[in-house]
This record gives sequence, C-alpha cells and structure tokens, in this order.
Amino acid sequence: MTAYSVSDAARDLRPVLDKAPAGAVNGEWFFVIKQAGVSSQSGGYMHADGSHIAAGELAFQKIQKVVEKLEASRIQPFNKVIIRWRRPKIPLMRGRVTVDTIFDEAIVPRGPHDPVYEAAAVTRRAFWKMYGDVSGDFAAEQRDANIHNQTKWFGPHRRVLSIQGSTKLTLATDGLSTPWAGIAEPENGVGCELFMESDVADITRHPIDNWAPLLIGVGDLVADGFQIAADVEKYGAILFCTLTNDYKPMTRIILSRDSRRIEGLPFGSVPLIRVTPIAEAEIEHQDQSDEWASNAARHALAERQIKT
Repeated sequence: MTAYSVSDAARDLRPVLDKAPAGAVNGEWFFVIKQAGVSSQSGGYMHADGSHIAAGELAFQKIQKVVEKLEASRIQPFNKVIIRWRRPKIPLMRGRVTVDTIFDEAIVPRGPHDPVYEAAAVTRRAFWKMYGDVSGDFAAEQRDANIHNQTKWFGPHRRVLSIQGSTKLTLATDGLSTPWAGIAEPENGVGCELFMESDVADITRHPIDNWAPLLIGVGDLVADGFQIAADVEKYGAILFCTLTNDYKPMTRIILSRDSRRIEGLPFGSVPLIRVTPIAEAEIEHQDQSDEWASNAARHALAERQIKT
C-alpha cells in the first residue's frame, strides 16, 4: 500500500471542510484509534465564541474515512489524530487545515498480563487477612474472559473469597475493584467490592456453595449498573434485586454501606458494600416508593441491628 501521510490527509480534507456551515469560523476533531476494542471521536465546527455548531455530519463522515486511511498506512505509530480547520480571512481563498498524529503512552491499554491486575488481588487478600483466615481456594470463580482479558467485571478477576473468622464466615467478591482490562483509565474497575457475612452456626443451613455463586451474580449486576457504589453511599442502603425460589425464604437483596475501605489498590481505595438477603416479610409493610426503596431497606437492616 502507498503511504498515506498527514499532508495527504490535509489535502483531501480541505475542500470538504471548506464547505462549512454558516457562522463557522473554525473546527476541531479528535479521534482516539481503536485499542482493545475501544475507540472515541468528538469535535465539530465552532462559532467565533467557541460554541459548537450542530451541522457538519458529512464532514465528520469524510474525516472518519481519512483517519481510517491514516491508520491503515501507519507511517509511524500513533493512537490519536487531531484535525483542525480555520476559515480563510479572504473570501474565495482556501481554509487552513492541519492534521496531527500523536502517540500518547498514557492511553495505551493494559495488556492481558499487566502486573496491575495481580497487584490488586494481592492487596485485597492482605486486607481480608486482617479479619480471618483466607481460603487458598476460591469459593466461586468464573474465568470466561475475552481476548482483552475482560470478564463481565471488565477485568480478569471474577471470583469470590472465603474468609473464616472466629464467629463469622465472610464471602467477598474479588475482582470488581481490579482495574479494567484493555482500558488505560486510572480507575479501580467498578470502584467497590461486595461481601456477605454469616454466623458460623448458620453455614449448615445456608451452604457456602449456594451463596458464593449468588455473590458472583450480584457482582454482575453491580458491574452492569451505573454508579451503584455512589447510590449506596448516598442512600445508605438500597433494595437492589430479587432472588429466585432457590433461596426461599429469602427473596430480596439489600446493598448497604460499610465503614471499611480497601486501601492501597493501584488507583486509590474503594469502599466495601454489604450484601444482605432478606425475606419479603421484612419489608412488606414498608413504603417502597422512594428511590431504590431505600427507606424500606434501611428499616429492614435496623431490625437486624446492621448499621448503615
């Protein structure tokens, strides 16, 4: 393939961008090349005051094709393309178009074997060892990650730990706070971890084999949701989801605040969120019309003497 340079791109775009909508004095378009299945594009024409103009869709489509040609040519490595246009000051003259390709190391996605993943797992285990004996095996684990090392929790870890204390058995998700695979943003995944506590005497009535997969499923819903951890923090407790008949007499799941945080993760700390299965009788006479039925959720937990 013949090399396609930024000069070629500017030449091809000039007659297209010069057909700018009325009132446009300049334009900027930003593209992040697809990496690990993720790409982005933004920008458009602007007025003199910097406000954007809604028109210009045809120009955007042409720019996309030019960016694709630059990407296919790859004269030198880049992951960003910035295109700028300025209206000519003299009528009938051509506008000024510049095309810049940039390699930004800060947005390079993590590879499937990046050490940041294991660092997050080691930090979580160290945290839970303060509260009991952490089993060497996972109480539940789902390993079905894609080619970018992403499970449904957007990272390589989708599993549940078992922590045996003197009087309590704790099940805790191990992976919601692992930084997302294939994405460079400095975020600890979903930004929380979930846990369930049971009295040791209750384990025979509610076997761990039942609750650990449930915790994986609740983790899936949290990962799919939008800012669930922020809503739990805001309301103290939320009525989150229903349970299948397999868990009767328990019918609902409450997510609630916990005072503890896991510190020292790759991008700061994350809160713990308590998962509490409840029976329908615990909320049936409560008003559930408010956001997330939080009043009913807090009432049920107060009856159990669980602080929120």
